[in-house]
Amino acid sequence: MVGLTIKEIGTKLTQAGMLKTSVLCVYGSDTIPVDATPMRKINRCLAKVIFTLSAQKIINKVYIGEEELKGYCPGGQAWFGYKSFMPMLKYFLSTGSEDFRGGAAEFLIANPDLAEKQLKSIGKITSLGRYTIIQKCDEIDDQNLEAKAFICFGVSEQIRNLCSLAHFRPENAVNIQNLWGASCASFITYPAGMAENSPKNSIIIGPSDPTGNYWFPRNYLSIGIPFEIAKRMARDLDQSFITKRSEVAYPVNRTSFKS
Repeated sequence: MVGLTIKEIGTKLTQAGMLKTSVLCVYGSDTIPVDATPMRKINRCLAKVIFTLSAQKIINKVYIGEEELKGYCPGGQAWFGYKSFMPMLKYFLSTGSEDFRGGAAEFLIANPDLAEKQLKSIGKITSLGRYTIIQKCDEIDDQNLEAKAFICFGVSEQIRNLCSLAHFRPENAVNIQNLWGASCASFITYPAGMAENSPKNSIIIGPSDPTGNYWFPRNYLSIGIPFEIAKRMARDLDQSFITKRSEVAYPVNRTSFKS
């Protein structure tokens, strides 16, 4: 199984998780791919666009670029490395300020000082290129693409099994994390290695941002997988419990608990 293609890795991840949604990959490009849809045409929220791409069959690839940022969430622009975070963001994330958006506040962080420290702890966010492309793996035939990460969505059991598959081979048991940040950061920024101080070669489970709860399915999770880890998982699938003990991974008979 030497030299797996992006499409083959996506297929293996789909099989491993028994996913009903499409596996996505993210990469940078100097040009806009043919038939790619600007993300803003779907929604101003990048995270919502990414989930829509995975869950629906309408489109197969989307993009955002440094020259076409009008109409996007300012936070998403920053998390994708095309802009800096707004100086007043620390107030919006915490307890609010009358000098910013009429005092609007998300109460995600205890106070503005802590919010500022958390934002600084992320370090510099570097874009993947002039354009950031997110595409369904089963639509990719070009093997010259430098995929940075794969993004999957599923219910808890599916994501648990993908996490267990990721633990099949590494010596380090601490390679899966849930990090603070916007949903688009959980999906793309962290697993693609765009944030200076984010853990390297670590799977990111998310989203940890509750502000997307109104559109993100309540029983779903995301898993962002760096390229090298995804490739290893694809190679390990046939030797792992998912194939060797499928009745454990996806039981037919289950114990039920009454509340």
